[in-house]
Amino acid sequence: MIAVCGIASESPIARVTTELDDLGLPYTVLHQRHFLELPFELEATGVGVRGRLTTDGGPVDCAEVTGIYARLMDWRRLPEALHADEDVLRRCQAWHDALSTWIEVAPGRVMNRAAASASNVSKPHQAQLIRRAGFRVPETLVTNDPELVHDFRARHGELVYKSISCQRSVVHALDRAAIGRLPLIRSCPVQFQQRVRGTDIRVHTVAAEVFATRITTDRVDYRYAHHDGGRAELSPWQPPDALADRCLHLAEDLGLALAGIDLMLTDDGDVYCFEVNPSPAFTYFESHTGQPIARAIARSLAPR
Repeated sequence: MIAVCGIASESPIARVTTELDDLGLPYTVLHQRHFLELPFELEATGVGVRGRLTTDGGPVDCAEVTGIYARLMDWRRLPEALHADEDVLRRCQAWHDALSTWIEVAPGRVMNRAAASASNVSKPHQAQLIRRAGFRVPETLVTNDPELVHDFRARHGELVYKSISCQRSVVHALDRAAIGRLPLIRSCPVQFQQRVRGTDIRVHTVAAEVFATRITTDRVDYRYAHHDGGRAELSPWQPPDALADRCLHLAEDLGLALAGIDLMLTDDGDVYCFEVNPSPAFTYFESHTGQPIARAIARSLAPR
C-alpha cells in the first residue's frame, strides 16, 4: 500500500495518483481537507510506532504502507481551518501532528521527510551544504544594511535578490529602481547574490533517476517570465554522466528521495547550484517536456 498525502486536486498529487492507477499499484490518499472524516490513530511504543488510518476505502494499518508521497500544505491555511472554531482547529492540528509524525518515522521510501526537507528552510544554510557537495554557489550577502549592499555590488557587479526562507519568492535583478528601495531592508534581511549568466537547468532526481530540463529565457526568474511578457522555453536535456551523478549524490546527502535542483551552466563550463527544492512542483516541467517524472515517482514508491 502506498500513501499519498496532501490536497488531492493539486497537480503533482493528481499526476502521481494517475500514474499509480495506470501501474495498478494500490494506494490511498490522505486528503488534508478531509481531516474531520479521516481519523488517524498513532501510538508510540518501546519498539516503534504503530497506527491505523481511515480512508474512503476503509481502515489501513500503517504497517502495510510501504511508500509515502507527501506534499502537505500548512494546515493553518486550509479553508476549513481559516474560520474554524477551537474544537475544529484542535482536531485539525492533532490530525496533522499525527500524520507528520508518522511520515517522519515510517519505514520504506518517503518523499520527503521533514527532517530532510529542513535544509531548504534557510537558503544560506542549504547553500553551504550545496558547496560541500562540490557545486559552485554565487557569492552571497545576507544583510539589512544598505551600505553593505552597495559595497557588495561594487565588488561583484550585477546582483539579484531573493528571500532567505523556504517561502517561494520571485528572483529580481537589483536594478536602479530596487537600489532606490534599499533602505526598506532595514526592516527585514534580504539575500543578495552575484548574478551568474548562462543557461538555466532544472534537474529532478527521483530515487536513482535523473530528469533534466533546459530553460531558455529572457528573464531573471524563468518561472514568472510570462507574467510580464517574457519568454521561457523548456526542453529535455541530457546532462553529462558526471553532472547527473553529482546531482544524485547531492540529493542523497540531503536525504531527499525526490528533489528539484536548480542549476546554471555558464558559457565557460562552470556549474552553479542555486537551490534544492524538497517538494518540487514537477508538473510544470513535465507538461512542457513530456518527461515521465510522475511515473518515476509512482514506480519508486512500489514495494521492493
